[in-house]
Amino acid sequence: MSDEPLDIEVIGADVLAAGAPTALEVRELCVLALASAGIDSGHMAVEFVDAERIRELNRRFRAIDEPTDVLSFGVDEDGASAGPRELGDIFICPQHTVDLREAVVHGALHLTGMDHETDDGEMLALQAELMRWVR
Repeated sequence: MSDEPLDIEVIGADVLAAGAPTALEVRELCVLALASAGIDSGHMAVEFVDAERIRELNRRFRAIDEPTDVLSFGVDEDGASAGPRELGDIFICPQHTVDLREAVVHGALHLTGMDHETDDGEMLALQAELMRWVR
């Protein structure tokens, strides 16, 4: 725990369609997901991007040449940092996402260190539980 609060930057939410989460809702969803792992301080960003940008990121960092719904890139993990902990960045492509709110929670859970590709279903179970709380 730290004296520094969570600093959650939301980029591109202003161009989302009606009914999509507002920047405030995105922040609240991130706080909920991070709190589930005991994280209450640090900086992170959530950026809503188009299909070409997420495809470029997916190709560059995962060697998968196609768009996807959400990508998360953790930074400081559990290590020490010179300033406020840098949690990382989440990129979400609305064109390839069924539920933007769930994508935010999914991305934030990845920033806590969870990984549904390697765990025994814990991350997706927690994600489903968190989504029941916000619906």
